[in-house]
Amino acid sequence: MMFADRLKEARKAKKYSQAEISRMLGVTQQAVGKWETGRSTPDPQTVARLAEILDTTADVLLGLQKSPSEAPAVGRYAFSRYAECLIPVVGTVRAGYGSLAFEEDYGKEYASVKDPQNYFYLVVKGDSMEPRISDGDLALVHRQNTLDNGDLGVLVYGADGEGTLKKYIQRGNSVVLHPFNPAYEELVIKGEELDHLYIAGKVVETKAKW
Repeated sequence: MMFADRLKEARKAKKYSQAEISRMLGVTQQAVGKWETGRSTPDPQTVARLAEILDTTADVLLGLQKSPSEAPAVGRYAFSRYAECLIPVVGTVRAGYGSLAFEEDYGKEYASVKDPQNYFYLVVKGDSMEPRISDGDLALVHRQNTLDNGDLGVLVYGADGEGTLKKYIQRGNSVVLHPFNPAYEELVIKGEELDHLYIAGKVVETKAKW
């Protein structure tokens, strides 16, 4: 059985349509269709996200294991082998093109991570990342100053230090901050504008409605 067949089987077992999967991932339905017909394959991060949505593991989808119980954890379960520790909720991030305020203190929230000092939580504000991420959700962010193409990141942009939670896309010599909600436009940053783009971290997990 090929990846395409395993993906289709897992989707049908959860009674999701291709359209529902595409909305949760923030991709087109055509992309999901291509995965299920074998015309293309998703990147590793998307495979992990698919596994999370379909309550399985990446290794099962990839055919490396026969059942989730035999495979290593991925997605939201990837950190389960680490002890839970309190991570500071250091501020809010507006899921639009608003400001990122690290100074706000919302207390602490538990997470199972290897190096807790390198993580922080942010409360999502706004609806530009709907339907995958909603207003009031908690985003667990790993502190880092680089992102891979397609990563979901927290980025600070502009002379005023405006922050945003968006999908990070490298397109030629420019960087695109991509919202999942089609009601919002992409923000394209290029040329000297790139000097004012700061990557605060990578979103590794979200929790619904804090």
